[in-house]
Formats: sequence, C-alpha cells, structure tokens
Amino acid sequence: MMSRKQGDHSGIQGGDTMAAQIFVNLPVKDLQRSIAFFRSLGYDFDPKFTDESAACMIVSGDIYVMLLTVEMFRTFTPNDICDATKYTEVLLSLSCESRQGVDDLVRKAVAAGGRTHNEAKDYGFMYTHGYQDLDGHIWEIVYMLPETTEEKTDS
Repeated sequence: MMSRKQGDHSGIQGGDTMAAQIFVNLPVKDLQRSIAFFRSLGYDFDPKFTDESAACMIVSGDIYVMLLTVEMFRTFTPNDICDATKYTEVLLSLSCESRQGVDDLVRKAVAAGGRTHNEAKDYGFMYTHGYQDLDGHIWEIVYMLPETTEEKTDS
C-alpha cells in the first residue's frame, strides 16, 4: 500500500485530478444523541453544515461524515434505507496513530453507548478493532506499522 502526501490529490492515471474531499452520509435515528456520541469520541462538528436534520462531523481536513436524520437521508435516495443493526451497508475504516489509540477510541465508543462487534485483531503489520455506533454503523479503527505505509521509491 502506498501512502499519499497530505494535499496530494493527483489521480491514479496520468495525473488526473481526483476528488479532494469525501463526505460520507449516514442515516441516524436520533441526531442529537448521535452528535453527543461522536463528540464523546473527540470529533467536532462544522456549524455551517449542521441544523436540526443534519450534522457535519469533521474527521480530518478532507474527510467529513454527514449524520442525517432518516427523513433527510430519504430525500437523497430512491432505495430503502438499510437498518445497520440488522444488515451491513458499509464498513467505515479510519487509521489511527497507534495501537493504544485504536483501543482507546473503541473503549470510548463503548462507554458512550456503542458496542464492539468483534475482538481486536493483530496481523503483525496491522492492528484493528472496531465498534458499532448508536445506529449500528460499523467503524473499523486501524493502526498500521509505519514501514507498511511508507511510499516505496526506486533506488
């Protein structure tokens, strides 16, 4: 796996520009409760994109999660909305700076009302653990040894 330098938004093919930001949209049953849950994990929200039907959670400078009430989420899709407590719609994976950071974030999530869905896994080069948020969305937290993510160069 190759890492990209922060701010490098060059595409895979011929330097084409790819999207510089990602907005993940998730339906939530109780927006205020979800905001409180994610705040307890250390996330902040952009007030410019937060109201009674949506909240913009800041994951990093280029990654945002839009927590949308079920009613608001319905306006964006003609399909039925998945009940994430019964079906898996997506696995959200976020990197962490250390193994301890992985464990700390999962512990905070459980203390705030989330739950784990599996045991921590140590693959040697990668350590993972995860939690399900209040609506059942799965968040995998990953720490990879630095040498596995460093950009390879030809010598």
